[in-house]
Amino acid sequence: MTADVVAPSHALDHSTDTSPAVAEQTAPTGPVFSDLGLPAPLERAVADLGFVTPSAIQAEAIPALLAGRDITGVAQTGTGKTAAFGLPLLAAIDPTLRRVQAVVLTPTRELAMQVADAVESFATHLPKVDVVAVYGGSPYQPQQRALAAGAQVVVGTPGRVIDHIERGTLVLDDVRFLVLDEADEMLRMGFAEDVDTIFSRAPRERQVALFSATMPAPIRRVANEHLTDPVEIAVARQSSTVTSVRQTYAVVPFRHKTGSLVRVLATSDAEAAIVFTRTRGAAEEVGSALVERGISAATISGDVAQKERERIVERLRSGALDVLVATDVAARGLDVDRIGLVVNFDLPGEPEAYVHRIGRTGRAGRTGEALSFVTPHERGRLRAIERTTRTPLQEIEIPSPADVSAHKVRALLGQVPARQEAGRLSMYADMVRTFLAEHDVDPVDLAAAMAALAVGDDGPRAREEQERFEAERAAAREQSKARRTERAGERPSRGDRASGRREGDGTRGIRRDAVGTRYRLSVGHKDGVMPGGIVGALTNEAGLAGSDVGKIDIFPSFSLVDITAPLDADTMDRISRARVAGKALRIRLDEGAPASRGPRAGHGPSGRRDERRDRFDRADDRGERKPRHRAAF
Repeated sequence: MTADVVAPSHALDHSTDTSPAVAEQTAPTGPVFSDLGLPAPLERAVADLGFVTPSAIQAEAIPALLAGRDITGVAQTGTGKTAAFGLPLLAAIDPTLRRVQAVVLTPTRELAMQVADAVESFATHLPKVDVVAVYGGSPYQPQQRALAAGAQVVVGTPGRVIDHIERGTLVLDDVRFLVLDEADEMLRMGFAEDVDTIFSRAPRERQVALFSATMPAPIRRVANEHLTDPVEIAVARQSSTVTSVRQTYAVVPFRHKTGSLVRVLATSDAEAAIVFTRTRGAAEEVGSALVERGISAATISGDVAQKERERIVERLRSGALDVLVATDVAARGLDVDRIGLVVNFDLPGEPEAYVHRIGRTGRAGRTGEALSFVTPHERGRLRAIERTTRTPLQEIEIPSPADVSAHKVRALLGQVPARQEAGRLSMYADMVRTFLAEHDVDPVDLAAAMAALAVGDDGPRAREEQERFEAERAAAREQSKARRTERAGERPSRGDRASGRREGDGTRGIRRDAVGTRYRLSVGHKDGVMPGGIVGALTNEAGLAGSDVGKIDIFPSFSLVDITAPLDADTMDRISRARVAGKALRIRLDEGAPASRGPRAGHGPSGRRDERRDRFDRADDRGERKPRHRAAF
């Protein structure tokens, strides 16, 4: 966006959290950026981006931070808080000092990249100011080189920031500005100790900005401990009511999700659709699968540069693209009227994230539809969404291959009147008459055969696909019935569950219903480890997806984790060297010997699988599960 372009009402609006507020099309009646006291280079950068009017959080936070005050900002994603701290942060930088002077901590690598890109865009007229993003799951060397070259601003996830501190590649001696973004997410994800460590390594004379969607007691304790006489700023909470969207769900085993999505899209009448996944890797896989099947689709995630993101969104808006596959972070601020369908390929961990997702449809007075894929084990998460939104979701069946063919034929027949009106059919009529004269075929049968050919139904293969679909659906229903029966009273005793056995099963160490391979880690609850820390290490350092990590049992001196993905020697080595709570994981295959002591209360196999899963109440773009523990930073 350039300085002489004012964003139209349907463009990416100021809910995109990494940019200042979009200029109004009428003359501003409130404060403008030029009233906030920003240094001239930053004012020019804001003007270059075409922005005039600050959002509420920007109008209050920027002057306070420029005055040297600490702040606590209670603001939802989409209120423009990145500019609220990013512009004052740059104003505090000494460009002549080639040392780290500001650190921004974010809960996810996608958000770290997004914030770093935004801060870089604000620093356009500060040529001697460099910004580096540091996060797990990426090589150390490029990050180390950027730090060694004298980057003054570091945006990163807590774990990787601590890794650089311990390696000596990140020195905090000259830090004068600290930002904790999405503090409540940090708490849920188990980064309490890491954040506390980073703050303790920074100079006491520093300025701190803390942003959080909510301000519960643990976050309040953080502010009391690390901030000095902060200015408290709060922005009104977004409404969570979505009244123009029909909300449905379908129970879909994980292995059938992609095929189900293809059939849903093939039978939808929506102009365009957005598909939400939990992780960047899943978004890329799903997007590629759709393109391979001839669907006009594209993918955006935290790795997509802002210019490319804008190009993809413009294609979606113009009709050149029909399906967008996205992660939650990447879809922030997305406003396209054509979107008539939202598919939650992966359920979000939090009801608020669900509301944000489905709000991408039903825009501009239109109605929309939101369909959520729910695996058999996710019904508890679905019920939590229904309780929060106070809206029951209607269960539907995924379209079958026959349904897809029928939908295509109906669409084809719907075009017949217009084609007849267009004329020039005599040649085709003559060919049909000749065929009928030469073959003993009923005209209706001929039309039916031609319709089948037109929609790709070749007969035997289509019949085989339909039969396979019906068999899989019947098997899924039987499995669901078996689970309901088990929950109703055929569950194993507590003793059998704790030892990893079921009645009539002599095996130990691996439960009959376990998924993947069980590994042993050399960290336990005496080390202060939490499940979120283990998942974070596995996803960041080993490159695993959150869906690859299964049940986690934490014992006093070690932990057991189920991993579904195969681990080669190199991956095992990276995991072994990864540190959680300051201690190396040292992963190895579990030998299956029964533990002498039970797991810590709340972390072990209590037999209440849904409760254990509910301890992980959010899965962000990295696919992490986050514990709902109440520890303070």
